[in-house]
Amino acid sequence: MRAHQIMTRQLVTIGPEASIVDAANAMIDNHVSGLPVVDDDGKLIGIISEGDFIRRAEIGTQRKRGRWLRMLLGPGTCAGDFVHEHGRKVGEVMTQHPYTISEDTSIETIVKLMEKHHVKRFPVMRGDLLVGIVTRKNLLRAVADLARQAPEPNAADDKIRDKIISEIERNDWRPFGLSVLVRDGVVHINGVITEERSRQAAVVVAENVCGVREVHDHLCWVDTMSGFYLNSPEDDRAAKKAS
Repeated sequence: MRAHQIMTRQLVTIGPEASIVDAANAMIDNHVSGLPVVDDDGKLIGIISEGDFIRRAEIGTQRKRGRWLRMLLGPGTCAGDFVHEHGRKVGEVMTQHPYTISEDTSIETIVKLMEKHHVKRFPVMRGDLLVGIVTRKNLLRAVADLARQAPEPNAADDKIRDKIISEIERNDWRPFGLSVLVRDGVVHINGVITEERSRQAAVVVAENVCGVREVHDHLCWVDTMSGFYLNSPEDDRAAKKAS
């Protein structure tokens, strides 16, 4: 499998001049753990993630380095720490020049790169164009949905997946973090919904695509006020059966 077969295409991005409050709220509201940072031309210039909020002055978790370690590291490192811990803009705390992958990068390569660089997500590029993002959650979904004996996704599966994503994403009710996996005509729809009727709408879209044999609903419902969530009925039944 390749990056384009599991990546999240519906991206939530943010600009470098946005405040860290805006970034935190965007992650919370969209149920994501990181945001690509793009400039005014839409060019990828960085990544801001939950990890960038761990060492912050607001919560008293700044790095406390001893005098000798500060001398060893030098003033540049200490200055960088200060900016990251006190910066008010996304561009001041983001990870610059993030590692990226192409649409054709294999899952095996993605896993190796995640382990090598100690990162949890990769922006997916088509040349200079940002077209998606692959996170550990995308890999988890692939394992959960496809860890069984079945043929590799083929060209027909790719066309089915692209058609479903295209049809769903043109609607206001589209799920957050939509991910569609297709193998041998069997469709698995993942994402987050805030309106239960969106579940049925997404399933109906998939059912109406030529070549689809089955549709499996893994859409998680989330209450935007409390953060309370419910797994899909299908996933609940599977969990009860396994217990």
